[in-house]
Amino acid sequence: MKFAPILDPHVRRPSPKPMQVDLRKAFLLGILLWSIALVGSLCLWLLGHIQWFERASIICGFGIVLGLAMLVWEHFDRWDYRRLGK
Repeated sequence: MKFAPILDPHVRRPSPKPMQVDLRKAFLLGILLWSIALVGSLCLWLLGHIQWFERASIICGFGIVLGLAMLVWEHFDRWDYRRLGK
C-alpha cells in the first residue's frame, strides 16, 4: 500500500469524470410502479377490505406526485449534469 497519495494530494491520479445517466428512465419506472400499486390498493380499498388500503392509496398518490416533480426537476437540471459528463 502506498502512502504517497494520502500524504501528498498532488500525487493522486485524477478523479474520473461523472458518468452520464438518463434519470428519466428511472423516474418513469418509479411512476409506473407507484401507479400499479395505486390501482391495486384502490381496488382493494373500494372492495371494502381493511382500512389500511386507504392510507396505502394516499401514499401511492404521493409517490406518483413526487415522481412527476422529480421528472420536472430532471428536465430543468439535465443541462448541468450532461455538461459535467463531457
